[in-house]
Amino acid sequence: MKSGYKKIVLIVVLLWQVLLLAGCDYYVSEQPAQQAPLFYNRDSRGRADTIGKLGTYSISIPAGVIDGWARYMGDPGDFADPKIKARYQRPPESYDLPIESFGFQYRITDGDVYTSFRKTEEDYRRDNETLIPYGKPFPWAGVIIYGEYDAATPLNFNFTVQNEFKLAKEITHFDYIQQEQPLYGLTVYRANNGIDPETGEPWKSDGNAKDILLKKDQAGNIKTYIKCEFIQHKNFCNHMFYNDNWHIQVWISYNRSYLPQWQEMEGNIIKILDSWRVGREGKLLGKQIGKA
Repeated sequence: MKSGYKKIVLIVVLLWQVLLLAGCDYYVSEQPAQQAPLFYNRDSRGRADTIGKLGTYSISIPAGVIDGWARYMGDPGDFADPKIKARYQRPPESYDLPIESFGFQYRITDGDVYTSFRKTEEDYRRDNETLIPYGKPFPWAGVIIYGEYDAATPLNFNFTVQNEFKLAKEITHFDYIQQEQPLYGLTVYRANNGIDPETGEPWKSDGNAKDILLKKDQAGNIKTYIKCEFIQHKNFCNHMFYNDNWHIQVWISYNRSYLPQWQEMEGNIIKILDSWRVGREGKLLGKQIGKA
């Protein structure tokens, strides 16, 4: 009788162990697969890059390059309700997280970029101290890159320029007149041919009458749109262009004395972005420009 009882107990114990093992297998199989830690490129000081997807390509922006911070798609705006900002949770960082915009300083004279804890930081500070106070051209341009993700939005300034000309006529009562001679390969438009219609004399204020310079592609779409001051002690240009390959819009601000280099600037900025491209796992495809 006792031996029979022992057999029953033994069978129950064995069955219980089998059930436990089965449960463990089930538990393990139901757990999500552990993801490998996200790889970051870092500079010589150990600072991690800013990562994400800009328009078409995944990028790794060297630490110390961005002027301010990168804004990602969906991030609340600067003037959003503080309660919305407090509740907002950005998705986890990845090389596929779409970047809305970021800015940096570009040196026109050699195509380099400002990076903190690199010689360019010293150069930028020196140029500020030795050039700006004496009215000399500042060789640095402020750059802002915008990712374009709406497939319905055309990558050109056709409407923008058309609207600019329309508003000039309706509000300030003058026409933009195309000039006979192009300038540095750009088509030039001057407000009322450079004459203030109220005085009949050359403009003394260009606040609403800046020069407009355009470049079209072979299809006739405006891809480069530049507005420049022309009567200030130091004249500046706001330069915008689209890049179809990257699916981005770029804004550049610089001293007008550097306008002859507008094409070189566009090419160098794309070259900088190309140097920041990475593969799916974050490995760089080339040598980063601006890495400290």
